[in-house]
Amino acid sequence: MNVNDPRWASIDAFVEENRDNILRDITRLVAVPSVEGAPEPGAPFGPGPKAALAKALEIADELGLDTFNADSYIGWAETGRIADGQKFLATITHTDVVPEGNGWDADPYTVRVRDGWLLGRGVADDKGPSILCLYALKYLKDSGAALKYPVRALLGANEETNMHDVDYYAEHYPMPAFCFTPDAEFPVCNGEKGGFNGELVSPKFENGIITAFEGGVAHNAVPDRASCTVQVGAGALVQTEGVTFEAGEGGATVIRGWGKSGHAAMPEGTVNAISLIVNCLLKSGVCTPQEEAYLNVLHTLHADTDGSALGIAADDGLFDPLTIIGGTIEMADGVIRQSFDCRYPTNTDPEKMTAAIRKVCGSAATLENVSSRVPFYIDADSPAIQTLINTYNDVTGEGKKPFTMGGGTYARHFPYAVSFGPEHTDIEIPSFAGPMHGANEGTPFEKLIEALKIYILALLRLQEIEL
Repeated sequence: MNVNDPRWASIDAFVEENRDNILRDITRLVAVPSVEGAPEPGAPFGPGPKAALAKALEIADELGLDTFNADSYIGWAETGRIADGQKFLATITHTDVVPEGNGWDADPYTVRVRDGWLLGRGVADDKGPSILCLYALKYLKDSGAALKYPVRALLGANEETNMHDVDYYAEHYPMPAFCFTPDAEFPVCNGEKGGFNGELVSPKFENGIITAFEGGVAHNAVPDRASCTVQVGAGALVQTEGVTFEAGEGGATVIRGWGKSGHAAMPEGTVNAISLIVNCLLKSGVCTPQEEAYLNVLHTLHADTDGSALGIAADDGLFDPLTIIGGTIEMADGVIRQSFDCRYPTNTDPEKMTAAIRKVCGSAATLENVSSRVPFYIDADSPAIQTLINTYNDVTGEGKKPFTMGGGTYARHFPYAVSFGPEHTDIEIPSFAGPMHGANEGTPFEKLIEALKIYILALLRLQEIEL
C-alpha cells in the first residue's frame, strides 16, 4: 500500500502501532450487551444501550479525547472544544445492537478471532467501526494536525430501532457541516432507499387449529427460526422442506422452521423460517378456512423478496430494486401479527404499496402500524463525497464509484452526510462467520485496520475543502 500523500507514513505507523489496542477496545465494547430495553430514568433506551454508550465514552476518555454524554440518548468524543457557530466535521456510529438471535457457536458478546475474522455481535454493526472513529480522532489530536474543522465522533444508542438518538441530537445540538457514518459498505453510499414497515394482522381466530406462533428477533432481520403449535398430531402434517415436528401437550404438534438469517436490506441468499412453516401448514390442509385465508396472505408476502407477488415490485434504475421481508411473527389472544420490512426506490411510494397490500389482504388480514421514510440521495459530484471516494481509491487502488443501497443509516438524518464503509460486499463470508444481524456476525480485522487508515486520511483531506 503506497499512497501518494505526505501524511500517509505517519497514519500507517500510528494504526499499525495500535492494532492490539484496537482489538482490545472492540472486545471491551462488544462485551456490553446493548439491545434496546424498557426505558428507565436516565436510560431512555434501556440499561444496555446506556451501558454501552458509557463504555465507549470511557474508552474515548482513555484515548485522551474530550467527551460528552447527552443524557444517554447519544454521546460524543471530539478533538477539542467546538465554539458556538463553528463549522465542524463529524462521524457517527452506534453502540446499540440487534438481539443476538439463535444459531451462535459461542457467546455473542465475547469477541473471537478466527482466521483473521472477528466474531461477535456488533463487531461489524457497529461497535467495531465506533472504535475506529475514536482512534481516528486520537490520531488527529495526537499528531497536532491543524484542523480547520474540528471533528466530533458521535456515538448513538438507538440506531437499530427508531433512531430517536439523532432526533434528540438534532433538537438540542448543532449539526455538522458534513458527516459520514461507518455503518455500511465501501466505497461511499450517497443514497438510501425509502423504508416502509407495518404488520399483517389476522382476525381473532375462534376454535382454530393454531394456538401459538412465534419467530424472528427484529423486523429488519430475516428470521432463521420460528415455531408454531397446532392442535393436530404430526401424522396429519405434510413433511415439507426446512421444518421439523415435535410432540406438544395434549396431542398438539410443534412445527419448527429452520431458515437462514440476514439483513432485511440484503435478503438474497436468506431463508425465512416463518415462510417454511406457512408452506407446511398450507400443504397440510389442517387449518380452518379463516386461518387458511390468513396464511395465504402470509404466503404471498413470503413468496419472493422483490414484492412481485404482492404487486409492489419497483426498480427506478438509480437504486437497486425494491425488497421486502417478513421479520417477526407473534400470536396473542388468538391474533397473529406478522411484521414486514420493505426498502423501496423512488418510483413507488407508501400510498401505492398500502393499496396493493390491502388488496392482497382482502378480508383475511388487516394492515396495521404502518410507518415509512422517504428515499435519501446526495449528489455524487459534491465536494465532500468526491473527497471520500478519491481517498478510498487512493488507498485501495480499486477505482470504485459511489453507490446507493437499501439499508437505512444515520446519514439521512443530517443535511449533508453519507455512509462510508467499512463493509466489503465482495469479500465472501467464511462458513464459520455470519452477516450483520445474523448469527456469528463477523468482519475481517485487516479490513478494519485498512478502514481506519482511510478514515484518518479522509478527515485530513476534508479539512482542505470548503463546507
